[in-house]
Amino acid sequence: MSSSKVAVVILNWNGEHFLKKFLPTLIENTTRSQVEIVVADNGSTDGSLLILNDYPTVRTILLDKNYGYTGGYNRALSQVEAQYYVLLNSDIEVPSGWLEPMVTFMDKNPQVAACAPKLIDFNRKEYFEYAGAAGGFIDLFGYPFCRGRILSEIEADNGQYDDTMPIFWASGACMMVRSSCFWEVGGFDDDFFAHMEEIDLCWRLQNRGYLIYSIPSSVVYHVGGGTLPNNNPFKLFLNYRNNLSMLHKNLSLRALLVVIPVRMVLDILSAFVYLVNGRLSFTNAVFKAHKQYLANISTLNKKRRLLKPFNQATRYRGLILVDFFILRRRKFYSLPISGNNY
Repeated sequence: MSSSKVAVVILNWNGEHFLKKFLPTLIENTTRSQVEIVVADNGSTDGSLLILNDYPTVRTILLDKNYGYTGGYNRALSQVEAQYYVLLNSDIEVPSGWLEPMVTFMDKNPQVAACAPKLIDFNRKEYFEYAGAAGGFIDLFGYPFCRGRILSEIEADNGQYDDTMPIFWASGACMMVRSSCFWEVGGFDDDFFAHMEEIDLCWRLQNRGYLIYSIPSSVVYHVGGGTLPNNNPFKLFLNYRNNLSMLHKNLSLRALLVVIPVRMVLDILSAFVYLVNGRLSFTNAVFKAHKQYLANISTLNKKRRLLKPFNQATRYRGLILVDFFILRRRKFYSLPISGNNY
């Protein structure tokens, strides 16, 4: 198996329509020198494989079933040799020159384990995209937000976040990660299946002393919701369960004893809000997530023992729910965050 400098790896599951729409553009706009394009198929049952037959320059890895985002990528990347992996969703359009800024930055900064481009909404190209915008953060209780997106408030891209800066997490929709660092921390957590896995990975990388960066000079356009729509109760379940699991694994014991109980109370409050709004399936998803988290505590404790130390990753010191609902800080630039000071 030959080794490339960069492997752009798409994990596909029943994404025939996205492959048909975006794979030709990826091939056209990606400099092929030392770059391998790989599509790993996660047990698709649609016509994805027929589409891939039309692109002989694209390497195909066939998985026997749907292992989710985490298991699918772990299995696929174990078969790929490259200095850098680029994990790319199938519902992303890449423009010309999208890859080079990230490669150049990573080459010059060996302490950086992963980076992300600026994610723009494919359907509203003047706006950031929910899944990553211009780089991700989490607050003290594990709530994720982005430069350009706080909770449901998505900003227009006016160049306000075009500076390269350290972030807490790079979006799994499109992220570049050093292969050596990815495997040093054990890759993705297979038990997550999907959602929150990239935040957990970036947290573990930071606990090892590495940095995560936003590279807004690289831009991609993301459709979003390509696999699980936002109104899917299973997606909500994964987000709630995996967030608690991530906190349990990566927090210091002292922080964990405070954060987990508070976070579970906040989750229960959100479950009742769903109930009041007639979304019983969402309420059930929250309680199911808590039940499974509690059932998994023994396994999570074993993972904690393998992940020490816990003192490197820095979270935003504020409470994003307070910022958003009480202080009315709806834009990222209104938060007291700058450079490494978060």
